[in-house]
Formats: sequence, structure tokens, C-alpha cells
Amino acid sequence: MDTKLTTTNHATDVVGLTYVYPVISRRLGGLSVGINLNINNACNWRCIYCQVPDLKLGAAPKLDAKLLESELRFFLNEVLKGDFYERFNVDQDKRVIKDIAIAGNGEPTSLKEFADAIDLIGRVATEMRVFPESQFVLITNGSLIHQTKVQDGLKVLNSYGGEVWFKFDSATTKGRVLINNTTQSCKTSLENLILSSQLCKTKIQTCLVDYNQQGLSIDEREAYLDLMRQVKTECPDLSQVMLYTLARPSLQPEAEFIEPMSLAVLNLFAEDIRKLGFSVSVNK
Repeated sequence: MDTKLTTTNHATDVVGLTYVYPVISRRLGGLSVGINLNINNACNWRCIYCQVPDLKLGAAPKLDAKLLESELRFFLNEVLKGDFYERFNVDQDKRVIKDIAIAGNGEPTSLKEFADAIDLIGRVATEMRVFPESQFVLITNGSLIHQTKVQDGLKVLNSYGGEVWFKFDSATTKGRVLINNTTQSCKTSLENLILSSQLCKTKIQTCLVDYNQQGLSIDEREAYLDLMRQVKTECPDLSQVMLYTLARPSLQPEAEFIEPMSLAVLNLFAEDIRKLGFSVSVNK
């Protein structure tokens, strides 16, 4: 096969499986085994930088647990004992499983059987000795963490030493409507963030995009820093923030209006956040 797997190829069908897909992670510098629970391309938010084609409003469909388990076992075996890296021309220095990340084409916590899925993935990866050497990550917009089924899933994730990457792109009502197309209040998101940090190790991930060449406004900057001061007070164990920007073209209607935020802006903003006592990583 002449396909080369790179950091810009995040297609969930690249290996022809339903739930499992590979990503060469630019943040981690190796293989991230992606788990896509939203195989119907449905999400309860619609972020304007989203690269999911034909994204629709909705929740994840019913889980086919047997299929997820068989695919995960098959794929991990191909990576650990087969010729996966050769077939996809993965660079030598990237030939290591860095994590198993539940992300995919929508909000994974919308899955009814969310806790069961977490346990299944954790059990299989532990049996195949991928865990605990590799990370177990949930990438989420955090909007449903107030639900009992999601909290149950975070408890299971924590039992496997996993962590939550909690999306917080804007701390203003205007910004959240524009960037995430959500009316969920910042207050509710903060409450969910606190819940998440109490149940499982949690990091904040923030995507900054330049909308209509406006850069990062003073209002957005100050509101976000105010939020982080609250986080520092109410979630003292939450100390890590991941800043990043657009890496691949958006497939949403607003695509023509957004560009990656400049590295200079990202770095300056990172310094502001570090002054509040957080560890901040920057990925362009």
C-alpha cells in the first residue's frame, strides 16, 4: 500500500473499520488509536472548525459492543504483531502507541452505553498490554458530564488511569455561539469541568481560530483569563491547558471565514495563562 499516514490524515475510515482508526498525533509524536463512537457523524455541538463531513445534530447510535471489541483486538494485533506500520509508511520515530483516544465524529459521551464502552476498551487494552504504558484519553466538549451515565464512565476511565481532555474554546456567550454553536452557558460548562476534575484527571483543551481576520479579541482574552482564575480556585488539581489551532481544513459552512490563529498570538496567550499557575502546551 502506498498510503502514508501523517499528522494531517485523521480520516476515520482509513483502515476500513467502523469504530477504530489510526492517527499520527502531532501533539504526542506517535500513533493514537482513535475510537469513533459517533459513527453516524452526529454531535450535540457544531464547532466551526470541525473536520467531520456531513455533520448533523444528534447523539451517538446504539453501541455494537461485539464489533467494537473485535475491531480493537484486530487493530491492536496488527500494530503490535503485524505489518501496520510498514503498510502505512509510518515514520520510524512514530512507531509507538501513544494513546487510545475516544474522539471520533461527534460527542462520545452522548453514547447511551458510554460507561460500558469505556470499560470494554480499557479491558481489551489492558489484556493486550497496551495499558498502562499508553494513555487512555477521552476528548469531549464536556456538555453532558452532569449526566449520571457520563459520570459513571469517567469513574471507569479513572480506574484505568485515563484522563479527560475537556474542550473550552471560549468563555463568552457570543464566542461560544460563534465557535461552538452552543447555547450552554459558561457557568454550566465550568460546573461540568469541576465535576470532571473530581472524577478523573482532566486537562483543558482550547482551540483558537482567527474568525474573519479578527484575531483574539480583548473581550475573549480577558473572559478566558477570568475563567482560568476561577478554575485555579475551584479545581486546584487541574493544572494543564492545551492550546492549539486549525491544522486541517474545516468542513463546516464557516470554513471560508476562519484561519489558523498565528503562533505569535498562541504563544502570548499561553504566557498569560502560565502566569496564573497553569502548565500550557502550544500546538500550531
